[in-house]
Amino acid sequence: MSNITIDAELRSDLGKGASRRLRHAEKVPAIVYGAGEAPVSITLEQRHVLKAQETEAFYSSIITLNIAGKAVDVLVKDMQRHAYKPRVQHIDFQRVDNSHAITKSVPLHFLNEDKAEAVKNGGKVHHLATEIEVSCLAKDLPEFVEVDVAKLELGASLHISDIVLPAGVSSVELAKGEAHDQAVVSITAPKGAAEDDSAEEEAAAE
Repeated sequence: MSNITIDAELRSDLGKGASRRLRHAEKVPAIVYGAGEAPVSITLEQRHVLKAQETEAFYSSIITLNIAGKAVDVLVKDMQRHAYKPRVQHIDFQRVDNSHAITKSVPLHFLNEDKAEAVKNGGKVHHLATEIEVSCLAKDLPEFVEVDVAKLELGASLHISDIVLPAGVSSVELAKGEAHDQAVVSITAPKGAAEDDSAEEEAAAE
């Protein structure tokens, strides 16, 4: 679990004009909502946001906002960026609590690609998905999910059902049925090898 903490200030000056002034002052307007509480408008320091969002965990882990001396656990639900400048324009945060399950997309980390025999024999790894949507309590939310491809054979694929998820974490897609058990990674033969095999099959048929 990531330990990202960002200081925030309450704001009462709302509207497009107010947001524009905040951005000129190198601040990021944001809103915090959810968990049965009223939405709260806040501001964050642009430099703190830019530093925090450099890490992968910013988008998939629980973040602690220090708002007027109160710690609030949240998830990033939406973030607007400037069209061409390295600036964050606005962030929507959702409050979380451990009494209700949350759904969140978390990154997939592929392990041991260079150790797979299929790769050593010239096979090429294809990442068919880069993240997976999971459901769990906030306390169980993984920063990422690992996919070990060391034993994946040439021409084979690993599906969501092949991934070992942490305790208390389930796949949102698998809950919809077997038809949603999508492949996340595969290893294919080198193009030349595939063509050679096809030529051999044609020659044998003749």
